[in-house]
Amino acid sequence: MRTPPFSTDPSRLGTVENVNGSSVSVKLSETTPGGLLFVNGEAYRVGQVGGFVRIPSGYVDLYGVISVVGAGAAPGPPELAPQFGNRWLTVELVGQGRRGTKFERGISQYPSIGDSVHVVTESDLKTVYAPGDEDGYVAIGRVASAESIRAYLELNRLVSRHSAVVGSTGAGKSNAVANLLGAVSDQARFKSARVVLFDLHGEYAKAFGDLARVFRVGADIKAGERELHVPFWALTAEEFISLAMGSVSGTPLTLLQERLLSSKRASKAGGVAHGLPDLTVTVDTPLPFSVFQLWHDLYSLHCSTHSVSKNQNQTETTRAYVEEGTPPTKAIGDPDKLERPRFRPLKDVKDDPDKVYAGLYGDMPRTHLDVLESKLRDPRMQFLFNPGDWAVAKDGTTKADLDALLAAWIGADVPISVFDLSGIPTAVVDDLVGAVLRILYDAVFWGRLKPEGGRERPLLIVLEEAHVYLGAQSKGRAATAARRIAKEGRKYGVGLMLVSQRPAEIDSTILSQCGTVVALRLTNDLDRSQVTSCASDNLKGLFSMLPILRTGEALIVGEAVNMPIRAIIDRPAEGRRPDSDDPMVVVPKGTDGKRTRSGGWTEPVEQENYKPLVEAWRKQDPKAGQTTPATTPKD
Repeated sequence: MRTPPFSTDPSRLGTVENVNGSSVSVKLSETTPGGLLFVNGEAYRVGQVGGFVRIPSGYVDLYGVISVVGAGAAPGPPELAPQFGNRWLTVELVGQGRRGTKFERGISQYPSIGDSVHVVTESDLKTVYAPGDEDGYVAIGRVASAESIRAYLELNRLVSRHSAVVGSTGAGKSNAVANLLGAVSDQARFKSARVVLFDLHGEYAKAFGDLARVFRVGADIKAGERELHVPFWALTAEEFISLAMGSVSGTPLTLLQERLLSSKRASKAGGVAHGLPDLTVTVDTPLPFSVFQLWHDLYSLHCSTHSVSKNQNQTETTRAYVEEGTPPTKAIGDPDKLERPRFRPLKDVKDDPDKVYAGLYGDMPRTHLDVLESKLRDPRMQFLFNPGDWAVAKDGTTKADLDALLAAWIGADVPISVFDLSGIPTAVVDDLVGAVLRILYDAVFWGRLKPEGGRERPLLIVLEEAHVYLGAQSKGRAATAARRIAKEGRKYGVGLMLVSQRPAEIDSTILSQCGTVVALRLTNDLDRSQVTSCASDNLKGLFSMLPILRTGEALIVGEAVNMPIRAIIDRPAEGRRPDSDDPMVVVPKGTDGKRTRSGGWTEPVEQENYKPLVEAWRKQDPKAGQTTPATTPKD
């Protein structure tokens, strides 16, 4: 019998036997080896989940990804699988291309029964993965099955269609994020990139060198850090009340809104009158007002007492100094020093002409004022209520306006802004992240037609440890703002990148909007299920390999890649890595037989001293105090 000519092609695997939508069942040829296949001197593994195949179909080559190998890939019900044998592959079609031309996602035709199926060689992979125009792509690593080929992501789709980087602890997630952000902020190629990273644990402060500005409460100015300031008056009224006072309702809320509106109408941001008609100013308009004066005025309304005048027709507000001889300056209080105004005590004795009554609002609860006062006194909250050049004087003036704040946050002098939130009280992190997200989004949304707006210069927002404040049941401000960006941000130039080790805890509404997923090793079933649910149906089989990925290896699927990539992410250079390495219990030895550094459990402790530790704890600053080695390595 004459051998068919296609059997001499060393890259041939088998033939198409069943087509079910985008899923194709392939029967391996009897002559196809079970291990390695050699094509032009190069060895290729046969039947690897996640591997690629090529199906010539007329003038077009169809490309697919292997999702199932063995008897389970045979067509028909599982009980009939034994009679078909176990030499089967299930292939998910992902794209097409002509020989020597650019690969494109999607297919214009389906394969026919009997079409030959070939292993994708390195030259084929270069056609598939090579970007049509490198100007719009960034390389973040190498293809795992062919390390000579770079793994590229399309920057437009990565930013505008949102993305997620997920992986278990120790899988290399932080290094992947550092490498990815370093690539997209390459100033030689992208001279006006804008990236904002919310860093909950202070891991990225040194990861980007001079490519980033680091904002932090209690900043180390000598180290180049900048003090984190978030002007309270840039928040909406609802955000401000929630952060500063908690829950307020009824008449106290009405009084508060009236005072807010009156103060904002009289404000002078940057020392200049705002110039807006009074009727256009609302409680949500980002105009400065003195929160200390607001507290003082509201306290006076709630706590003032009144005495009846001699003619019995008028009342007058009483001050404590009238009776006690207290100096007037002490009696009226001092808003800037949080000194309360003092009033005469209530006195309602029958037939006494010198009666002292409570004011109109004296019997109303004032818990919100006590909460506000405590937060105004809290040194950890001064980044919000006393925000440097954006602090507000009694007359509503500030040294700087919001244009200076936005220039500091997302200006073009450096591409990355790192918001180090490690020094922020845990109770306000959610509200703070939500407020900053809303400020940034509103600014680029309303200015979208301006040169600095989102449509002209898109903004990428990276949320590290996203599961902390973007939970499925979360109704917090961070989750609300992130949902809005996830749903609307694409149109206005605001991209979202979620980074998490627990994707199962992230709101599926937000995660499902991520067009590109960079999935490193995930061992938890719930986490894998959540990530798999966000992938297109014909790629879900690929995620079965997530538990066995190596450290630093990722499965990349979605809109930013031509077809799914199993890639080895480049490790950032020494000195440009996040501070996320595991502590060493046993410190390794160098070539000279000595420990490479101090610490660990291998050496005895000498001159143990916990005083610097306590000092750093009290100051909420890891760099505070004298840092002396806890152990001394010995020969």
